[in-house]
Amino acid sequence: MAFNKIWYTVALGLLLPFSYAHTDFFTSIGHMTDLINTEKDLVVSLKDYIKAEESKLEQIKKWAEKLDQLTDTATKDPEGFLGHPVNAFKLMKRLNTEWGELESLVLKDMSDGFISNMTIQRQFFPNDEDQTGAAKALLRLQDTYNLDTDTLSRGNLPGVKHKSFLTAEDCFELGKIAYTEADYYHTELWMEQALKQLDEGEVSSADKVYILDYLSYAVYQQGDLGKAMMLTKRLLELDPEHQRANGNMKYFEYIMAKEKEANKSSTDSEDQMEKETEVKKKDYLPERRKYEMLCRGEGLKMTPRRQKRLFCRYYDGNRNPRYILGPVKQEDEWDKPRIVRFLDIISDEEIETVKELAKPRKDEPDAFKELGTGNRIATWLFYMSDVSAGGATVFPEVGASVWPKKGTAVFWYNLFPSGEGDYSTRHAACPVLVGNKWVSNKWLHERGQEFRRPCALSELE
Repeated sequence: MAFNKIWYTVALGLLLPFSYAHTDFFTSIGHMTDLINTEKDLVVSLKDYIKAEESKLEQIKKWAEKLDQLTDTATKDPEGFLGHPVNAFKLMKRLNTEWGELESLVLKDMSDGFISNMTIQRQFFPNDEDQTGAAKALLRLQDTYNLDTDTLSRGNLPGVKHKSFLTAEDCFELGKIAYTEADYYHTELWMEQALKQLDEGEVSSADKVYILDYLSYAVYQQGDLGKAMMLTKRLLELDPEHQRANGNMKYFEYIMAKEKEANKSSTDSEDQMEKETEVKKKDYLPERRKYEMLCRGEGLKMTPRRQKRLFCRYYDGNRNPRYILGPVKQEDEWDKPRIVRFLDIISDEEIETVKELAKPRKDEPDAFKELGTGNRIATWLFYMSDVSAGGATVFPEVGASVWPKKGTAVFWYNLFPSGEGDYSTRHAACPVLVGNKWVSNKWLHERGQEFRRPCALSELE
């Protein structure tokens, strides 16, 4: 039997695993949209609180102005003032009653509505793990699309509708998260960006001393002792009494002296350079590099001869009566394995229906835990949104990249007719750089398809 699987993603988390856990905020545009509405509700509540406080202060201000004039007159001639019985009565009344009322007004908490709303909404807020996940997703985007920190920080991304930028404090936070993951390569990049923005005059709560402290250590961990010493000296210029920096400087000078005495050979120096490159590019396997190139559109290109074999056509489903009257538009995306795109295959109305059905249900059981339907014969991948930048489906084994186009679907076989797996169809989703990506899968499994696609006798068939 065939079944559907639908998911949706945002720019900051496509490559991260999906689950229904609380930590999934950064992977789901549905959750993120809810957070935007939550924040809007809190802003409205906060504005109501501000209005109430302003109203309270206005009342207090009027009271103070009235009493200021009255007491100014009374203190100039106390006996004459109190000689009037009305003034004497009103003084008693003010001190016994009205000042108490004023005290109650001053002490009155006008934030009841805001605080109660905040308390209710806080349970739905992202936590530290969510924030770390969003940061790591941003770093993944940086690597996949080969973006420098300044481009990301300035928000100069293709196809953006709402341009945003990172402050020096934001850059510092990204660097700290990378540091906690022992990712000293990205720590260096983002601490340097924070420092650069502060040097350019950005007003920020970020402290250069703290930034240089992280930065010098990250640089040292990557083997660049000279740069680490230079950064530590700069830190000490700002804070000569910095205990850790003074200790590090003595240690760096000691290591530098030992290296000079050792008089390393050129071969050892080359080994050190290779080691630094290895640290910076850790976890970057050849397949990973190929994957990232394909995501950037830099993958394997077809030869002109192969390209000539790709066609566009109208497909009638092998004389299926339903498609004779309304044939489907087909477009060849790749030849081996054969990947075909179907155009105008799903309408906007159908897309909205699927989106509605795809909303998270945390009480829903895992429908895919034990299917018992056999291996996947073929895949339909429906694109239900356009993507401003990124979001391709790539096939690293053959160098193919398929790009999202709303209303279309691509189809390929995952198994040979013999039932053996076609490893050339191994595929991965590229992270969305700008925009969001809605995708719906329809998988065709072996169970129920025995007579439609019988197994071949030869493994090579």
